[in-house]
Amino acid sequence: MKLTKTTQIEKSYKDFPITNVCRADLEQVGFNSTNVDDDTMSVLASKMANAYCEFGFWEDLKILAVDSGIKKRKKPEKQNHIGCFIKKN
Repeated sequence: MKLTKTTQIEKSYKDFPITNVCRADLEQVGFNSTNVDDDTMSVLASKMANAYCEFGFWEDLKILAVDSGIKKRKKPEKQNHIGCFIKKN
């Protein structure tokens, strides 16, 4: 089955979750999460996602893609990387 241009684009931008954060994670690093509400957790998760995109995502992606056996292109396609693609719930 040959992929159409639209199908190829949809496949290229399909999201795969990386991680999450929960109150138990806060407890693990020494914080009291008893009174931390969902809104605060959402803000924390968003800040963590932004920090990861700014500090490490692209380098980790390259290293771990090679480690996963994903082959590099001979010439990378030019793409406009504005930042990480973060799936909003």
